[in-house]
Amino acid sequence: MSLKKMLGAEGHKTLKKALWREHPVFVVGLGICSALAVSNKIENAIAMGVGVTFVLVATAIFISALRTLIPQRARIITYMIVIASFVIIVQMCLEAFFPAISEALGPYVALIITNCIIMGRAEAFYITNTVRVSVVDAIGNGISYSYTLIAIAIVRELLGFGTLLGFKATPESWENWVVMSMAPGAFFLLGIAIWISKTISEGKPQEDEE
Repeated sequence: MSLKKMLGAEGHKTLKKALWREHPVFVVGLGICSALAVSNKIENAIAMGVGVTFVLVATAIFISALRTLIPQRARIITYMIVIASFVIIVQMCLEAFFPAISEALGPYVALIITNCIIMGRAEAFYITNTVRVSVVDAIGNGISYSYTLIAIAIVRELLGFGTLLGFKATPESWENWVVMSMAPGAFFLLGIAIWISKTISEGKPQEDEE
């Protein structure tokens, strides 16, 4: 069975938008702060990507399922309460099972609450769409955010620390690029990634949305 048949026309189009045409970091420009802050090591990027994806999916299910019951005037505070609840779960799991990663991420796990990707999708998509389509959108945005962080982390860890997932990957003569272990290095790489994605997107003809 093809992916399009499995997800349906609407779900397939939603996934394609989330994975590329409406990429949360490259196109919409959301989640950049955490992309700069936690992409110095691959394990940190994976942990943050999994955490954000979990919160996205859980929020999508909760908000879309209750969309007809949430008062218009209380929707923002509802989003915040729902997102904060799932972020606490992520934080407790990291502290219990991955204390080293939890310590490395520091306050940035708690700051998932303010991640504009989650709040933005809740307001722009989950509150007006069904659970099924909202979950597809959440998974797509979570994957997009995760592969962006991991790709940047691979380059930063290799150049900045000479390692990959903590294992030595460069010769003994290698001089670590200190700038890559700092936020300016992430900013530089993210800028290049956005430039490449924009160039590829502009070079491709727009697909028919029907």
